[in-house]
Amino acid sequence: MRTKSLKKNKINVITLGCSKNVYDSEVLMGQLRANGKEVQHEAPAKEEGNIIVINTCGFIDNAKAESVNMILEYADKKDKGLVDKVFVTGCLSERYRPDLEKEIPNVDQYFGTTELPQLLKALGADYKHELLGERLTTTPKNYAYLKIAEGCDRPCSFCAIPLMRGSHVSQPIEKLVKEAQGLAKNGVKELILIAQDLTYYGLDLYKKRNLAELLEALANVEGIEWIRLHYAYPTGFPMDVLELMKREPKICNYIDIPLQHISDSILKSMRRGTTQAKTTQLLKDFRAAVPGMAIRTTLIVGYPGETQEDFEILKDFVQEMKFDRMGCFAYSHEENTHAYLLEDNVPDDVKQARANEIMELQSQISWDLNQEKVGQVFKCIIDRKEGAHFVGRTEFDSPDVDNEVLIDASKHYVKTGDFVNIRIIEATEFDLYGEPA
Repeated sequence: MRTKSLKKNKINVITLGCSKNVYDSEVLMGQLRANGKEVQHEAPAKEEGNIIVINTCGFIDNAKAESVNMILEYADKKDKGLVDKVFVTGCLSERYRPDLEKEIPNVDQYFGTTELPQLLKALGADYKHELLGERLTTTPKNYAYLKIAEGCDRPCSFCAIPLMRGSHVSQPIEKLVKEAQGLAKNGVKELILIAQDLTYYGLDLYKKRNLAELLEALANVEGIEWIRLHYAYPTGFPMDVLELMKREPKICNYIDIPLQHISDSILKSMRRGTTQAKTTQLLKDFRAAVPGMAIRTTLIVGYPGETQEDFEILKDFVQEMKFDRMGCFAYSHEENTHAYLLEDNVPDDVKQARANEIMELQSQISWDLNQEKVGQVFKCIIDRKEGAHFVGRTEFDSPDVDNEVLIDASKHYVKTGDFVNIRIIEATEFDLYGEPA
C-alpha cells in the first residue's frame, strides 16, 4: 500500500491546444518554481509526480474531446491512487466549468483562464508579482513565444475565443521588452509573437495600432536575431509593419494571417469585415512591400450555407494566391457563437472532403515552391536532433506547423541552437533536405 505522506509533492503540467496555452503553462511553472515547488512539463508516466495540472483547449470539437479525454484519464488515475490531485485550467474549464464539475466531479478544482493566483494558491504557492515576464520555457532553448496581448474584440461569427479569453488587452511595450531581454539572457534567439489578434495591438493602451513600434523596440534587444509574427487579423492591418519588415533584418519575412474564407457571402456571414477584393489586394500589397515574404493562412470549409459555388471560389483563390503555408479545417458548430444560430447544414463527410481537397491543392503548391529552393542557401536555426537528422528551419518557417530542414547527422554536424547556412539539396511537399554550405 502506498504511503502518501512520504511522497514529496511533484507537479506535472500538461498542455493542450495552441501556443498561447504553452505560454500560460510556462508562466504557471515559473511561478511554481519560484515558490520552491518541484514542477515539470509533460513528464513520462514513471516520473509524472502526484499532482497533475491540465491546461485545456476549448476551441473546436476535436480539441474539446482531447481535453475531456485527458481529464477523464487523470480522474481515473486518481481513482486508482496513481496520482493524488488533479487540477484543470484553461479554455475548456473557462467555458464549461459547471458542466465539467457535474460530469467529472473527481477533479479537485477547475479554474478559468484568468485565475492563475487562485490556481497557485490551490497548489500551495503565492502569486509573485515581481516575476512579471519570467517563466519556465518548454520550447527548445533557441526560441520562445511572446504573448503580446490577451483576448479579442473581433465579432467573428464562428469563434468562441472571446467567450474564453475575454476582450483584447495589450501588454505594455516596456514590459514585453523586459521579458524579451530575460529570454535573450537565457539563450533565446527567436521570438514568436502571439496573440488572438496582433493587428489590434496597442489600440487599447496607445489609442493606435502600435505593432511596428513594439517590433522596433524588440529588434533592439541584444541576442534576439529573429522575430516572427503569428495571428494577424487581415482587417485594419497596420501597413507600417511591412516597411519595418523590409528594412529590419531581425523581423522574419513571414506572417501568419488567418483568412478563413474568401467567398463574399461567407465572409459577410462570418462577420469578418472584409471582402474578396480587399483581401486579394491586401495580399498583393504584402508581396509588393516585402518581395519573397512567406504568407501562412488558415481556412475553414463547411461553414453554414457554404455552397459548392462558394467552395469553388475558395479553391480558385488558393490556386491563384499560392500561399507558402496553409492549414484547412472543417467548420465546428460552437454553442454561444453567432453562427450557432445558423443551421449547420453542410454534412460532415462533405466538410471533410472539402478540407482534403484544399490540402491536396496546397500540397502541390508546396511541392512546386519547395522545388524552387533546391540549390539555394538559407540561414537556418537548428532546433533539435531527431533520429538520424538535425532538424532546422528557415526564416520562412515556424516551429511545429511549417516545413523543416533535415540535415543528415551521419554526414554533417551542426550545433543545436545555432544559426547555420544550409544549402538545400532535395525537397518534398513539406520538408527540405540540406547540408552546411
